[in-house]
Amino acid sequence: MDVSIIIVSYKVPYFLEQAIRSILNNKTRFDYEIIVVDNFSQDGTVSMVQSKFPDVSLISLKENVGFSRANNMGLAQAKGTYILFLNPDTVLQEDTIDKSIEFMQSKENIGGMGVKMIDGSGQFLPESKRGFPSPEVAFYKAFGFSKFFPRSKRFNTYHLGYLDMDEVNQVDVLSGAFFMVKASVVREVGGWDEQFFMYGEDIDLSYRITQKGYKNFYFPGTTIIHYKGESTKKGSLNYVKAFYEAMIIFAKKHMKGRLASFYVQMLYLAVYLRAGITLLSNWTRRISLLSFDMICIYIGLFYVKNIWEIIRFDDPGYYDYDQRFFYINF
Repeated sequence: MDVSIIIVSYKVPYFLEQAIRSILNNKTRFDYEIIVVDNFSQDGTVSMVQSKFPDVSLISLKENVGFSRANNMGLAQAKGTYILFLNPDTVLQEDTIDKSIEFMQSKENIGGMGVKMIDGSGQFLPESKRGFPSPEVAFYKAFGFSKFFPRSKRFNTYHLGYLDMDEVNQVDVLSGAFFMVKASVVREVGGWDEQFFMYGEDIDLSYRITQKGYKNFYFPGTTIIHYKGESTKKGSLNYVKAFYEAMIIFAKKHMKGRLASFYVQMLYLAVYLRAGITLLSNWTRRISLLSFDMICIYIGLFYVKNIWEIIRFDDPGYYDYDQRFFYINF
């Protein structure tokens, strides 16, 4: 078997069906198997896979065990020389399997590779290529510098914004949405760390691969769609909490001494700051919508008043000195 494609799914049956169909539409010369691990979706996902894709290997769990543990369950069953960990909310090009494996075969000492990802509107996703979140890199990311200076080598090392999105480059971190790796390598490093329930696990796995002396690559020779965030929206407090908690686990695991302590404290500060910004942003958005509604109603009543003065009283100035009309209606 050339490649095992492992998809962990949770309550996204329509996206999962689309992802599987995009795999089956690949015109590939390589043998592959598809392994779906359902994280107790309870939404018809299991029956959909069983009825529409009987050749897909299905692992149906009785509880949501998280992304890392579910991937490890799929890995334990995989027979491929290469492993592709793939999100269910993705769509592959028809050449993605062939080009990805050919690229893996062309590089010496390669550990893993990721591809160019775009969202549903065709916009490039910067997480297609990333650097390790050192304290400096994490600081610039957490406090917004990377957003204001997206192409800066200093301020946006997290997303490697200074690297051309259309050029092959060696990178630090691969995305869990599309993470192709040699089976021997991922087993050598011990698979996914099950401390990570959601977020951060791809950073940790990428780091451990490079610590063993292997190289990770970003390969833009094929493109996939990644719809993103179907389980946790990025503008939510849940996302902020889950993401930074994962980063804290990473820091405690891989950093030692005063550096680790500083990093963790900075991340805790970032949690409260980002949570505050999120709450303020959500509150401002709601107030803005309410204010807009009030202004529209007021303007509407003003013109209705003028029309009613003419139709009912034949006097365009009938309400000019009587504001009760607005008090009562507004």
